[in-house]
Amino acid sequence: VQLVESGGGLVQAGGSLRLSCTASGPFFPHLSTRWFRQVAGKEREPVAAINWDGSETYYADFVKGRSTISRDNAKGTVSLQMTGLKPEDTAVYYCSASVNFDLTSRTGDYWGQGTQVTVSS
Repeated sequence: VQLVESGGGLVQAGGSLRLSCTASGPFFPHLSTRWFRQVAGKEREPVAAINWDGSETYYADFVKGRSTISRDNAKGTVSLQMTGLKPEDTAVYYCSASVNFDLTSRTGDYWGQGTQVTVSS
C-alpha cells in the first residue's frame, strides 16, 4: 500500500483545509486509516482515525468538533476536513494505514511522506 498526502498549505487562523490521502494497492479498503501530525522536535501525535468502512471514527481532543475524517474506498481516498485552524495546528500531517482496528493506536503499517500545514496568526 502506498499513501500520498495532499492539500496542505498556508492558511490564516480561523481558516479551513482539506487534507487528502490517496492510496494505491488492493488492500487499502480493508485497512483502518489514521492522520497523525508532528512538529519538529516533538513526538508524532494522532489526530483522527477511521475504520475500514467508515462506520467508526476517532478524534483527538484538540481537533474534536473542528475536524471531520471520511473515506471513499472506491476512490482509495481518506480525507480530513479541518476548520477553525489555529497556529498550534501547524505541523506536518501524515496519513497512515494499518491492519490494527484500534483507532486510538499510535502505530501504522503504511505511511505517506506527509504534507505541511502552516497556520498564521
